Amino acid sequence: MTDTTTEPQPARSRAVFSQEDFSLIRTAIAHYLREVQDKPESVKYANLYHRLGRVA
Repeated sequence: MTDTTTEPQPARSRAVFSQEDFSLIRTAIAHYLREVQDKPESVKYANLYHRLGRVA
């Protein structure tokens, strides 16, 4: 007798972004950094830019 009450296994999760996407996002952030370079928020974008560099 087989057990028919088992729950199905969840599907394997897929990456949201491809490696190419990270490169494109990093390029866009680099461009935006030049636009906001004198504003306080530029530090957050600079940190994000560097974090994305470790991924790509």
